[in-house]
Amino acid sequence: MEKFGKSQPVKRTEDQRFLTGQGQYMDDALPPNTLFAAFFRSPVAHGRITALDLEAAREAEGVRLVMAFDDLADAGIDTVLNGATVPNRDGSKAAAPKRHMLAKDRGRHVGEPVAVVIAGTPEQARDAVELIWLETEDLPAKLDLAAGGEPLHPEAPDNRAFDWALGDEAATEAAFQAAARTVSLDVHDNRVIISPIEPRGCQAQWDDGRLHFSYGGQGVWAMRAQLAQKLKLEPEAIRVTTPDVGGGFGMKVMPYPEYFCVAVAAKKLDQPVHWMSDRSEAMLSDHHGRDLTSLAELAFDADNRITAYRVHSKVNLGAYNSHFGQSIQTNLFSKVLMGVYDVQTTYLRVEGFYTNTTQVDAYRGAGRPEAIYVLERTIDRAARELGVDPWALRRKNFIQPESFPYKTATGETYDVGDFDMVLDRMAQQTDGFAARKAADAERGLIRGQGLCYYIESILGDPSENAKVEFAEDGTVALCVGTQSNGQGHETVYAQFLSDQTGIPMDQITVVQGDSDRLPHGGGTGGSRSVTVQSTATLATIDVMIAAFTPYLAAKMGVEESEMTFDHETFRAPGSNLTPTLVEAAQMARADGRTDLLQHEARANLDARSYPNGAHVAEVVIDSFTGEVAVDRYTVVDDFGNLINPMLAEGQVHGGVVQGIGQALSERVAYDDQGQLLTASFMDYALPRAADIPMIKFTSAPVPSTANPMGMKGCGEAGTVGALAAVANAVQDALWDHGVRQADMPFTPHKTWELLTHGSVAAQ
Repeated sequence: MEKFGKSQPVKRTEDQRFLTGQGQYMDDALPPNTLFAAFFRSPVAHGRITALDLEAAREAEGVRLVMAFDDLADAGIDTVLNGATVPNRDGSKAAAPKRHMLAKDRGRHVGEPVAVVIAGTPEQARDAVELIWLETEDLPAKLDLAAGGEPLHPEAPDNRAFDWALGDEAATEAAFQAAARTVSLDVHDNRVIISPIEPRGCQAQWDDGRLHFSYGGQGVWAMRAQLAQKLKLEPEAIRVTTPDVGGGFGMKVMPYPEYFCVAVAAKKLDQPVHWMSDRSEAMLSDHHGRDLTSLAELAFDADNRITAYRVHSKVNLGAYNSHFGQSIQTNLFSKVLMGVYDVQTTYLRVEGFYTNTTQVDAYRGAGRPEAIYVLERTIDRAARELGVDPWALRRKNFIQPESFPYKTATGETYDVGDFDMVLDRMAQQTDGFAARKAADAERGLIRGQGLCYYIESILGDPSENAKVEFAEDGTVALCVGTQSNGQGHETVYAQFLSDQTGIPMDQITVVQGDSDRLPHGGGTGGSRSVTVQSTATLATIDVMIAAFTPYLAAKMGVEESEMTFDHETFRAPGSNLTPTLVEAAQMARADGRTDLLQHEARANLDARSYPNGAHVAEVVIDSFTGEVAVDRYTVVDDFGNLINPMLAEGQVHGGVVQGIGQALSERVAYDDQGQLLTASFMDYALPRAADIPMIKFTSAPVPSTANPMGMKGCGEAGTVGALAAVANAVQDALWDHGVRQADMPFTPHKTWELLTHGSVAAQ
């Protein structure tokens, strides 16, 4: 059987309903008699709760229920949210303070939920929230990434959550002592507010003791497990569904306090309860991304080969351990620590700190963009200090094709790669830079070019389920365990099933986001979806063909061993019958063989794939205003075999835009009291269409051996490569003007100050 799609650039079928307003998002479908939730949130970043008066809110018009922490605890649920922890490098356990669904004794960041109001209309709920009276004993806000300050939690008296390490510290130090040259760079990766087009929301209703919970998320089974754990229910007593989702980017993977509060309220009131965040509320309460500072050091021999690499990062966790927070800049960062370079001597140390800010968790790439950013900025700095071409320095240190499979110093096994080939393809598309730079200089503009060569590791559950159901009207449902939040899954999955079976694509409906339709699914995150879901679909097709073969052999009067399936029809020598799968299902239905109308399989990938590629950005800086414009952007990616190149390119475009946004304009600002100053799009600058050039994308595939289709995930790759490409381009432009330290975001004011006053300014 052919094990990969036909690589046709099919347009997204779901766009028809999205562009005509027919999408069904969280706010679009409400059950009868729905009540509405609104949350009262901490107005201070750090303070002991000394008084909380809910009575005026409870007596307000339309209010049905008001709950604070004690009310939630009295409902008999587990009020503590899960938060990943990592071990300290001395073997002790990291701090694991309790994060309650509603603040218990203290508010630790502005926006932390303190109470919830349920009322007959959204307006009544919001009005009642305004009547809640909170008194606090204010405490100093902790905002810096260093030990000390007012403790947020007794479990971390110096506010250090963990001190984690990976690698051989002594061997790495010895390599540095023996090095011909060493290069270091202290680099900051700025905090971002994750801004999907649709904010978070959820809905809960109970029917005969069974909870139906719907939310805008990235997977239903993990959410069901969390609800079961916290509400103390059997998983079978919960159905979780997800409607259309307007963007997720990792931020919508994990459970949040609001979800459990809404479920409890719906049970207490025996009515459906709905909650939808507004934008500023989302900016205060949705998990943020990035926010770390790293000191990176490279050791070189006399021939400019890298002999060792070490990084010491200090990361901002926010006020609590979020769901994955401690793992992002430790375990996930380490997966691509050394990137595409052949170096076995590495050491990574990471310290995590609590601050009175919103929690930090997964954002597109989750640890891998951060690691590649640090590495590729440092490689670029090394090329400058060593006086060599940055492209040539990378080539000298690439892992060579004959070295694959290649086990990295941090335990990943890269299956395939041809990094020189990809960079050659890039070089063919980016010539003429010197002439463009000279022409700009004559007009008082400063042009810079930046290269990033990235690699990333696919994450998430390596197993997945799929089910194919034949309907009486001739249509076919493909039930999947992943969850689209804008990627185009309905198109690419239907296209893949059609490619492999001959079932017309317009007869296939992709069913996602319903825990009752499949026994398990891993959701979407870590660029896992296309590889694991397509593998499960292939396994289901194999089950389906095996089930239909004896039935059709009997119908066609031939031996089972003579039957073949050619991706479109069943055939056998001596028979004129060539039924398609849809025709075979219709025959089975007519014969009462309902067992042949539904087929299911679970598949597991034993290895991960490693998408990689080169990004080159060219920026132009106006020296009079400091404005930075990305003028050209070129990507050459190795995603292995592609089912739909158009959708892969779209994913790259979206990822690059998010990287450009972080690099140039997305600046999160807190004042010294921990108040978020950038809590609306008036103050937080997302990139606009006018800020983005045409992005040129080229596929240079080296098929993966980690899955039968030779695919590599593509959902996060654009962001993984974009940060360093843009930042290196800005540094290239500023270098000749004496600027040696340049950190994102490169806002006009910061860039103007760098040009005017040098590296010390605006840091």
